[in-house]
Amino acid sequence: MKFIDEVKITLASGRGGQGCVSFRREALLPRGGPDGGDGGKGGDVIIRTSRHINSLVDIRPNKRYAAQSGQMGMGRQKSGQNGQDLVLIVPEGTVIRTLDGEIIVDMTDVHEYVILKGGRGGKGNEFFKTSVNQAPDYAQPGEEGEEIEVKLELKLIADVGIVGFPNAGKSTLISRISAAKPKIADYPFTTLTPNLGVVKAGDYSSFVVADIPGLVKGAHEGVGLGIQFLKHVERTRFFIHLVDASGLSGRDPIQDYEDINYELKMYDENNKEKEGFFPLATRPQIVVLNKIDTLSETQLAKLKNKFKDIIGAEPFAISAVTGKNIPEFIQELARHILKEDEE
Repeated sequence: MKFIDEVKITLASGRGGQGCVSFRREALLPRGGPDGGDGGKGGDVIIRTSRHINSLVDIRPNKRYAAQSGQMGMGRQKSGQNGQDLVLIVPEGTVIRTLDGEIIVDMTDVHEYVILKGGRGGKGNEFFKTSVNQAPDYAQPGEEGEEIEVKLELKLIADVGIVGFPNAGKSTLISRISAAKPKIADYPFTTLTPNLGVVKAGDYSSFVVADIPGLVKGAHEGVGLGIQFLKHVERTRFFIHLVDASGLSGRDPIQDYEDINYELKMYDENNKEKEGFFPLATRPQIVVLNKIDTLSETQLAKLKNKFKDIIGAEPFAISAVTGKNIPEFIQELARHILKEDEE
């Protein structure tokens, strides 16, 4: 399935039905009087979340979504039928904004939201009958519906986000610690969409990890895949900063670490004015050296010491390919999750 995480659409609620002008006509009832019914209410536009979809791809084909209008009232005091509501199904974590960027609703903790109300139906002439006006020949028109242009922005919901250069082993790691099966190959930008994996930490504990692709040096200037996927780590509690420790890519692990953090800072700078934005660069990080199966013990010890001087703590060392230190790493993640819950 193609991954779509931003869509611009127009939403419109239904117009209320017009009231009816009608007079009762029956034998032996020469003065039957007015009996025009009310118009039906226009349909609402409702946003509803589903756990079973993770993309906005089904919404993108149409540019306009409209609820049904109410039907006109009828004689014999029959009201028109209400218009059918329009229910738009979106993934959990979808943010609905105005085109100016103002948040209308964040569907993270909200399962259902009425974004537009349908117009009220007009009153039929029977409603206006009084002792001094026994034959009103007028009725109300139905109320107009509402219309709005919105931007739907999907932000995946995960406890932990994995950031790092392409080929650092993010996809391999998420496939090792969860049941996720991302595409894995030995070339840049193998992963073109974020991947979610549920990690079990014991019989009754689990958490969600997101693998965020495409982050490289200069991403904030449009290099590589840019920073289009960083929105998906805005909701995470902390990051796994995965570093390729092997050096086989020709890059320096220390420089990789600093470059990724710089891109996070620049992303914050570009989004600091956005409503509800929480900076990424200040999130807690677990620095993890991957591919240690390619290093000798001496080489690994030297690299650990270099990182310790920079981050003030010893980084975690794993091999996502061989599974070395993976069980201990999962427990370390679980401890961080528990710590965040307690705070």
